Amino acid sequence: MPTESVTPGQSAPLSAPVSSARTNFRWAICALLFFATTCNYMDRQVISYLKPFFCSPVAQGGFGWTNSDFSYLTAFFTGVYASATIFAGWFIDRIGTKLGLALSMIAWSIFGIANAFVGGMLSRHIAVRSLFAVGEAGNFPASIKTVAEWFPKRERALATAIFNGGSNAGAMVAALLVPSFMVWFGFERGWKIAFIATGAIGFLWLIFWFALYNPPSKHAKISKAELDYIHIDDETAADAPTGDKGKVSWIKLFKYRQLWSFIAGKFMTDGIWWFYLFWLPDYLGKQFNMHEKQVRLPTFLVYGVSIIGSIYGSSIPLKLIKRGMPVYKARMTTMFIIALCPLAVLLTQYFGNVQHFGHWAATLAVAMICIGATAHQAWSANLFTTVSDMFPKKTVASIIGIGTMAGGIGGVIIQLVQGHLRDAFIQAPQTAYFIMFVVCALAYLIAWAMMKALVPRHKPITDL
Repeated sequence: MPTESVTPGQSAPLSAPVSSARTNFRWAICALLFFATTCNYMDRQVISYLKPFFCSPVAQGGFGWTNSDFSYLTAFFTGVYASATIFAGWFIDRIGTKLGLALSMIAWSIFGIANAFVGGMLSRHIAVRSLFAVGEAGNFPASIKTVAEWFPKRERALATAIFNGGSNAGAMVAALLVPSFMVWFGFERGWKIAFIATGAIGFLWLIFWFALYNPPSKHAKISKAELDYIHIDDETAADAPTGDKGKVSWIKLFKYRQLWSFIAGKFMTDGIWWFYLFWLPDYLGKQFNMHEKQVRLPTFLVYGVSIIGSIYGSSIPLKLIKRGMPVYKARMTTMFIIALCPLAVLLTQYFGNVQHFGHWAATLAVAMICIGATAHQAWSANLFTTVSDMFPKKTVASIIGIGTMAGGIGGVIIQLVQGHLRDAFIQAPQTAYFIMFVVCALAYLIAWAMMKALVPRHKPITDL
């Protein structure tokens, strides 16, 4: 991390620590966000590995759901999550990140555990999963706002990529645990234990959050030098350190093209990640006849590789900024490069042809998906950071909530389309997945073009 001395444009608050040595406590806060996001995605990822059980015939001990039934469950979760984020962002901007993220963790952990006690009725799962989604909606607005408060603009993409890596880590943990629970305890008890075990972990995180977190201007662990460094890239008075609460009507934000740019980026691309999360195990099972235990390694690899690529992709803007490129230009240049990478997903079904590539087919197909998933995480880290690049810190959680709602709407569409495609091509699932892989490949370039058209040049917002 950068360690050179800085001369910030403003002095630190009187409550800030007075030590002159640069501390780096902001990275401890980033680690807390990483583990919160790990819990977030581990809890939501449980259902993708339970799909074979949910869709097994009742006579075999399953729930007897169809692919469309499963898509309704994921679509309701995604839709409620999307709707709740706009209110979660507004709420967190007013009560602050410490309490806001803690309340979110408590809510989604409780309702994640509750999923184990609703039996096999689809409507009950949808109801509880929707309440679970309301809790999960607070994670990203609170986390992005925390990054904006604790990191200078030059480091925000990297910090976002690190904590956003928790989404991959959570999926990796779920890939190992959930199928194992089903094997160890059988279908009848395994699915319940999966919900209970993953949901309970969040309460352990709360202990560390309350023990370690306070706003940077009030935190005893950071020095004046670190506090000054955090604000080195601030461009306007609205970016000044004012605590972690703000009061800006989010309805007023809709007049800015910058918000619509973020909305476009989220709407076009968030659904792709939902597709990977909820349908990758099913794809591997249908394309390559893998059973529950066999899908663990390839899904683990997809999410593991994505962490590495995401962090590297988010470091590119920092390198460009150090060479003198303006922040927004560096961000958009990086995002264009990243948007080209998912084109590799177009080759997934070509390489996945067992007749042509034999036992290498699964490896090659998973490699293409790894590229697409890695690109998405790198894209997402930079996309989130455009908000704190363009808007004052006091509005960040609200804008993340609005944009995440748009991304969730895109996710609902993807879930429903995929569910109906799978049922329409029930005898040829390869065709259904080919159609979705085309969408996954092209979405990012379309999103980048829309964002660039809406905000061709960066201009700081000074009237909020």
